[in-house]
Amino acid sequence: MDEKTDKERFSELYQEMYKICNKNNWGDPFSYARGKEIYMANKLGHFISSKFAGADAYEDKEMKVPVEYKSTIQKNISATYNGISLQDTWEEQDKYLKEEKICKYKNHYFARFENGKIIEMYKMTGEKVYEYLMPRLKKLYEKEKKRKDPRLGTNISKKYIVNNSIKLV
Repeated sequence: MDEKTDKERFSELYQEMYKICNKNNWGDPFSYARGKEIYMANKLGHFISSKFAGADAYEDKEMKVPVEYKSTIQKNISATYNGISLQDTWEEQDKYLKEEKICKYKNHYFARFENGKIIEMYKMTGEKVYEYLMPRLKKLYEKEKKRKDPRLGTNISKKYIVNNSIKLV
């Protein structure tokens, strides 16, 4: 019997994943964390966005309730919000955070993956995410020292996630 090598099997599975994603208009499953977003959406019964910018998925079939997904493979659950566009004033920055980046999404979902599986997942409101991120981002925004990459970014801690979310898995 002619068994396939692991290398051959990997290539076949890779191509198969790509075909499934193309068929469902999910985009490239190997682009950044897209595969994890697809996994999360399917587990939650959500509808994955066909675009890479904006919402990761939608809670409803009509695609009117956008959501944000964050995933990690670290030992502890956490959520990283990086590459947040810098606005000219703090007032504009705050408005951007509320209307475009954070509160635009009713819910944010955080998952921790281990060995290719979701082993814990939480749901937090956009308002709770904003409440945590805003003072940290404001402090970064107001920092005198200009960084090489001026975009803002910070993490949400395990403690805050556990204490301010609904545990789903």
